[in-house]
Amino acid sequence: MRKLYLSAFTMCTILTLSAQEVIWQKDIKSNTQDFLSQVITTIDGQYLITGSSIQSKKLSTDNKQNNGYDLHLVKLNQQGEEVWEKFFVGSNHDFLSATVSTQDGGFLVASTSYSCKSLDKKDDSKGGSDFWLIRLNEFGDELWQKTLGSSSDEEARSVIQTTDLGFFVAGNVQNSAKGYGSKDVLIIKLDKNGKELSQSILGGKGLDEVEKMIPTKDGGALLGIYSRSGMGGSKKTENFGEGDYWIIKLNKEGKVEWEKNFGGKGDDHLRTLVLTSEGFLIGGESRSERSGNKTVGIEEGTDLWLISFNDRGDEIWQKSYNFKNRDVLMGMSVLHSSDDKTSKGILLGGYTQAEGRIQTDDETFWMLYLDQNGNEQWRKHVKGESSKKEERLSDIKLNRDGSIILAGTSAEELGKENWKIIKLGDKQIDQLIVKQDIKIYPNPVSDYAYVEIGFDFKEADISLYDMSGRQLQSLKTRNNVTKINTQNLIQGAYLITIKTDTNKTANAKLIKK
Repeated sequence: MRKLYLSAFTMCTILTLSAQEVIWQKDIKSNTQDFLSQVITTIDGQYLITGSSIQSKKLSTDNKQNNGYDLHLVKLNQQGEEVWEKFFVGSNHDFLSATVSTQDGGFLVASTSYSCKSLDKKDDSKGGSDFWLIRLNEFGDELWQKTLGSSSDEEARSVIQTTDLGFFVAGNVQNSAKGYGSKDVLIIKLDKNGKELSQSILGGKGLDEVEKMIPTKDGGALLGIYSRSGMGGSKKTENFGEGDYWIIKLNKEGKVEWEKNFGGKGDDHLRTLVLTSEGFLIGGESRSERSGNKTVGIEEGTDLWLISFNDRGDEIWQKSYNFKNRDVLMGMSVLHSSDDKTSKGILLGGYTQAEGRIQTDDETFWMLYLDQNGNEQWRKHVKGESSKKEERLSDIKLNRDGSIILAGTSAEELGKENWKIIKLGDKQIDQLIVKQDIKIYPNPVSDYAYVEIGFDFKEADISLYDMSGRQLQSLKTRNNVTKINTQNLIQGAYLITIKTDTNKTANAKLIKK
């Protein structure tokens, strides 16, 4: 469970941050030790919170269900109100690892399952722990599920949707007969209906753990791996130190296009990576001085180490940042321009923990904002009370409108974890946003389009007209992003108009392909 607990901080103290406005806060109460793994912003601008929980109702009944961890999902609307809550239950422990928002507004959930065929789990175990994938629609209803694995232990870590609407699932496998070391990286390619298309194992002779995977513009994927392996097995690059950043670019079929190693002589632990307008940005923690291909040193303890490179893996810049003691990077988001052609800024979130001494306030949560070249613009701190409070931040997201979502857990007493979700408005980031009155995506559209309104309002009317001026659809919305159904439209051009309660109007052309 080490990877599910990423940092500690007191979320209520965020209220003291002068530059941020708390737009809303949502508390999801619990009587057990729950784990929050991720928050994702859905394509319609809502929020899905995912993790693993022991359901309270199980503890109060004498039924024969397993009292272990289940997959737990909560969807919130743009105002922080609960839209729905879902649990998916097996006969043993099941831990939700990652979720991706799909282009039709639904989700694919990837988890590590120790359950056999039972309850919500429709496939039997392959042996040990397996990947358990569940495809959901926007209402949280199951469309299909798959159990993938072997007689070895598999651990799901990341999932993405690709441009062909299929999926890549990445995780780790231990001591596999088809592997190379004690732990290797397992990559599975699926079509949109969950049919397995390919499977590959990547690794050197030691330990390799995938931390993150992101989709690339050409339909492939980029893998971020913490590697403690030298050259050998499938690995074509040599480590510089104890642990390195290992980056692998896959094509749309899942084949390796190129790989790169970054590291110094010490231990460098990759945590996350994101897509930029120029290529990619990878980040993690470093204990290495200038050595290997690391051109920046460390100030104290563990520093943040970021590397920017183009889509061929050529380095553009690398920078390090220090908050003193042990700095741990949890999340990273890039603010793109309205046309997605340039990157305007980078938001990092993490925590700092003192090493080697006991303090009553030894943990500090921080946010660091950089320009597109990695130059620091500002940093903000939130001081925690103590790690003994078991208060933890799990994820951070920078949204298209400049707002920030923080997701974490807080326990008033040990073993009773509450989920806390906070949406912040940031004046400094908001000034960088170039907002369009109306934006439609995808455009051209096949089945569903999303209408994004760029100015403030409480209620708006959205209308769809054909080019002769005939009204085909009309609906009211309170949301900045609203989904409309275009399945019944014939091929051609249409007009979307909006009118708000503040008497603002806008229109844009929609193309049905």
